[in-house]
Amino acid sequence: MGVSVSASTAIIVAGLFFAFTAFYPVAANGFDRVTDAQQGIQERSLERQNTDFAVTNATYDGSTLTVEATNDGSVGLVASDATLVVDNEYVDVGGEVADTTVDGDADTELWLGGETLTVTVAETDLSTDVVGGETRVVLVVESGVRDAAEVSA
Repeated sequence: MGVSVSASTAIIVAGLFFAFTAFYPVAANGFDRVTDAQQGIQERSLERQNTDFAVTNATYDGSTLTVEATNDGSVGLVASDATLVVDNEYVDVGGEVADTTVDGDADTELWLGGETLTVTVAETDLSTDVVGGETRVVLVVESGVRDAAEVSA
């Protein structure tokens, strides 16, 4: 009887040891993933707070829609990652239908604070009829911050 109690205790202790060695890496990986996700949320929130821009002008001259926006925030933005919505029609600012310039320079995509982004789209590239005073444009940047304006003729 004395040996069987000791042997069964040793087996239980060994089983607990093996169970703990299997459980610990799973728990540690789960904790690391949660921590990384929380840090990512905080970084995106901080980026959103530091992002500020305004659509200063949206004009249509009968053939071309021109949208100008000024970056008033402390975060540099990538012009090609922005999205333009013209009366619920998606326009990829980094795509072929839109031409972009940052302070008159068409060779850069970096839109820094204090600079003006100009997006031009030909009417032939839009399925939406653009009407001055009725059409609304929304510019959205990669962090989800957006601003809207009404198109003037």
